[in-house]
Amino acid sequence: MKKISSFTIDHTILQKGMYTSRIDGDCVTYDIRTRRPNAEPVMENAAIHTLEHLFATHVRNSEFSDSVIYFGPMGCRTGFYFIVRNTVSPVQAIELTKNALSFCADFSGEVPGVSAKECGNWRDHDLEGAKKEAAAMLRVLESWEEKNLVYPVR
Repeated sequence: MKKISSFTIDHTILQKGMYTSRIDGDCVTYDIRTRRPNAEPVMENAAIHTLEHLFATHVRNSEFSDSVIYFGPMGCRTGFYFIVRNTVSPVQAIELTKNALSFCADFSGEVPGVSAKECGNWRDHDLEGAKKEAAAMLRVLESWEEKNLVYPVR
């Protein structure tokens, strides 16, 4: 079988950050990498789950809501994929990501979509963990620019 593109990225040199993972037609997938793969402990599931609920709710209620396709965790628990239409420029995608992370880091109250009726694993959430993850990633992206969206190579 053909190797999928995400397996062609050298995970031994990948750093925390935000990268353009792939472009498929009018959809752009961003890799929001919260951990250095195989070098740091991975994120906890409950924190990932809560961050997913908060981030997705925020971006789907933003001015770019019609261009948001997906936000969700990587199976390896070292980051998230954020998919938007190409009507969102790379600079706007960075800003939208930073705004969403800021929203998540400062969030208080009931996490959206956390009930048995709304969520398939509603008991597995960690708001404080999600807030810490968001704040840490926000620091990583603080001065991130379009030129930083390219994966590192050896």
